[in-house]
Amino acid sequence: MAAHPPMTDWATDFDHTTTEWAQNAPEIWETFRDGCPVAHTDRFGGCWFPARHGDVSAIAHDTEHFSSKSVVVNDLGFFGEAPVGFAPPITSDPPFHGIARRLLLAPFSPKAIAALEPATRRTCRTLIAEMLERAARSGGAADAAVDYAQHIPVQVIAHLLGLPEGDGDKFRQFIHRILEAPGQVTPVSPDDTLVAYLQQFIAERRADPGDDLISHLTRAEVAGVPLGDDHVEGTVALLLIAGIDTTWSAIGASLWHLAQHPGHLARLRDEPGLMPFAVEEFLRFYAPVTMARVVAEDITIGGAEMKVDDWVLLPFPSANRDPEAFEQADEFVIDRRRNRHAAFGLGIHRCLGSNLARMELRVALEEWVAAVAAFELADEGPDSVRWSTGQVRGPRELPIRVLETLPMEETK
Repeated sequence: MAAHPPMTDWATDFDHTTTEWAQNAPEIWETFRDGCPVAHTDRFGGCWFPARHGDVSAIAHDTEHFSSKSVVVNDLGFFGEAPVGFAPPITSDPPFHGIARRLLLAPFSPKAIAALEPATRRTCRTLIAEMLERAARSGGAADAAVDYAQHIPVQVIAHLLGLPEGDGDKFRQFIHRILEAPGQVTPVSPDDTLVAYLQQFIAERRADPGDDLISHLTRAEVAGVPLGDDHVEGTVALLLIAGIDTTWSAIGASLWHLAQHPGHLARLRDEPGLMPFAVEEFLRFYAPVTMARVVAEDITIGGAEMKVDDWVLLPFPSANRDPEAFEQADEFVIDRRRNRHAAFGLGIHRCLGSNLARMELRVALEEWVAAVAAFELADEGPDSVRWSTGQVRGPRELPIRVLETLPMEETK
């Protein structure tokens, strides 16, 4: 791994890939919003960080001055060319973006996602039962991230794509390289890459398609022409990486919150109708995703003069805590009714998988609340929970102590 030099000042030398940033991100965002609304760093070849909701929204909706051809800030530069990018549709600009997005609308429709809920619920119940059994043998000790949250989206996405559910460790390694330490970790060999991993399955589906999402893409056409392997690889990589890390981060952060707020845990158990509002507030307050854009034409935002080929981070989590956009923005309001948060992004690139993410988060919390009556953080020290670095933030380890359980329904 190529080590980054120590930071000198957040506002002029920030590095979002460091542990120091990850552990203190909400406080850093608040500092920026209050005194430095658009921070800058010379790292990564030059990168901006607009912290306020208004600036983030303006950039997200402006496809003329900002390109999506590369969405992960890294040390290696841009990976794709507009308007397609390397992982369509998230890296695509208009007009190709609309074409690439339409190819995925049916598999991520509300009806299609509803069909995945029973299996997701069975997965959650099985994981909880196994975790509680281990906890009972160890004085209540468990890890809510490692033992629970991180497995749910792995199994759901693997099923959706038709990939082996047992390859979770590989998925986690790909995520670490691409999102947590972008451009800083070198694969062991050319065969040890996400592209190499996916190529074998894409070739298999072209030869013998099934009913999974990879097969859907190998059969898809644009203007009568089948999608090329590059398009299929990029889209599958997007669904694998984005569909796993973002959701397990949201689930883990929600459990981190409930471990410290037993009253909220009790309310979710006693007031089932509260869950839809709580899910949206978890998404607002603990939004995991920060996207990126590349400046396509010089422009000034928030007094910052952005130049062509500068990186610009879009910190939706910071925008979600902006008091100019939300009442009681710095408070978690479990029954918040008015909640037009930006957890799933803004503009044309608003998350295509929002239906899936909401379902997984809701089911994961419903099953947890139904089985765990009381739990707490195992250690209240500042370093007891390790938050991920990079552009997706969530707890990577979440040591807890289970204090009281409830009878579980039989998994069917």
